[in-house]
Amino acid sequence: MTEDRPSATNPYPSVLSAEKTRDYERARAILRGTQRLLRSLDFESVSEVSLANGRRADILAIRRDGEIWIVEIKSSIADFRADQKWHEYRDYCDALLFAVAPDFPPDILPVDTGLIFADAYAGEMVRTPPQHPLPAARRKAVTIALARTASMRLHAERDPGFGME
Repeated sequence: MTEDRPSATNPYPSVLSAEKTRDYERARAILRGTQRLLRSLDFESVSEVSLANGRRADILAIRRDGEIWIVEIKSSIADFRADQKWHEYRDYCDALLFAVAPDFPPDILPVDTGLIFADAYAGEMVRTPPQHPLPAARRKAVTIALARTASMRLHAERDPGFGME
C-alpha cells in the first residue's frame, strides 16, 4: 500500500496523476471564463493544443499583433501539485499564465507567471504576465500549429468523420 505522505521508508509523497486530481467540470468553467477574458484583451484562443515538445497547452492564445500566450488551467491545489510540466510551456509563448477559480490560493502559484481568476461567466487578470519574447522561427511554428489545429477542428465540425482515421 502506497501512502501519500512521507515516512521512514518512503521520504517522498506520491504525486497523484492529473486524472485523479483534475475537476473537469470546474476546469471547463475556468476555461470558458478565461477565453471570454482573452477575447476582451484582443486574443483569440484554442484549447488543448499540442506543442512540438509533446506537451499540450490548456489554452493557446494569439493576439492580432502575433503575441502568443499559453494559459494553464488548474482546477484544484492537487491539480497544481500533480503538474510537474508547466514550466515546459515557456519556450512556446511570449507569456505564461495560470487560470484558476477565484477561491484558489494564489500564493502557491509561481510569481513569474500571469494569473487569471475565472469562473464560467468571466475572467479577471489578477497578475499581468511577464514577457519573454519568442524567437521568430518558434513564433512562426507555434502560429502555424495553432492555425492548423483550429482549421482541423472546424473541418471536423463541418464534415464529421472525413479524414479522421
